Amino acid sequence: MIGLDMNLELKPKKQKADLLVVGWMEHLDLPDLDILQLKAKIDTGARTSALHATNIEVFDRNGVEWVRFQTQIADDAPVHWAECPIYDRRQIKNTSGIPDERIVIRTRLKLTERSWLISVSLADRTNMTFPMIIGRTALKKHNIAVHTRRSNLTRDLGHSSRKAERVFE
Repeated sequence: MIGLDMNLELKPKKQKADLLVVGWMEHLDLPDLDILQLKAKIDTGARTSALHATNIEVFDRNGVEWVRFQTQIADDAPVHWAECPIYDRRQIKNTSGIPDERIVIRTRLKLTERSWLISVSLADRTNMTFPMIIGRTALKKHNIAVHTRRSNLTRDLGHSSRKAERVFE
């Protein structure tokens, strides 16, 4: 006979967030990097998210590897410098399918009133239409569906562009 341990604690199931339907293109925030209203392509064909970055410099801060880089969220926007700890270095296939070693960071993505940590590779996307792509792993476990024929579906769903408190200091 199999006995049950009556001292086991039952963990309540996590409440699933309501389904959020996003367009194939959305404006979002990366508040830890002070990047607001970034136009991004939601690309479920890409595994990893990527952010346009140039002049990438690796440096040491208190024994931790950090990265400093420039990004520009639109052609008419000023160049923006950002700094954050390096999370990883990975071989990621570029748009031609050729593996490329990239620096990966972790940062918060804010879409509507939802906010969560994502991994983002840094890449020169100068010749790309969008300064950022959001890959499927960033959407996983967040109950998000992508409407492939519509864009900017979250525009009126409480998207906030207020400066948020930064995590890195």
